[in-house]
Amino acid sequence: MSESIGVIVLAAGQGSRFREVAGAEQDKLLADCSGRDGKVRSVIEHVLVNVPASLDKRILVTTADRPQVIRMAKAYGCEIVLIESTGMGDSIAAGVAACPKLSGWLMVLGDMPFILPSSIEQVLAGIADDCVSVPVLEGKYGHPVGFGRSLGSGLMALSGDHGAKSLFAQARVVEVAVDDPGVLWDVDVPEALVFK
Repeated sequence: MSESIGVIVLAAGQGSRFREVAGAEQDKLLADCSGRDGKVRSVIEHVLVNVPASLDKRILVTTADRPQVIRMAKAYGCEIVLIESTGMGDSIAAGVAACPKLSGWLMVLGDMPFILPSSIEQVLAGIADDCVSVPVLEGKYGHPVGFGRSLGSGLMALSGDHGAKSLFAQARVVEVAVDDPGVLWDVDVPEALVFK
């Protein structure tokens, strides 16, 4: 079903915890890290590289003050959706509203550079009309999360800083068991740029 699934990269958050440690001018999405493939790239570029080539509908949601992130996303075939809010709910709603007629959406966090492409493919395979597809490692839900078509209106109704967890109760949840610590690893602080 992935031919009509869109990927929405959420990259509007300002990374305040990261900036507290690294400095106010440091954008975690642009910080260099060594990926699981051994190559050094920015956090956001690793995220974009890991998105499966089969997903040609790509949206990146961010704020206008991130020109380097926008350029990088365009280089990887993303359409850009600019928002003023940095809230997760606002970002998800704006991303889905930009491509509402798809069969589903894969939400990818812009600060999670260590997810294996194979894990993303497994989550994609679990997306169906009435379900949420979520990777699970050792009993913990991770990212990315896939949402079927019937959840579109609920996704577009999200606002503020609340993500889509509330929609899990309205859907069939497909738990995709993965052996990939990358699904739980986000770069909140500079030390997290080194994957262990």
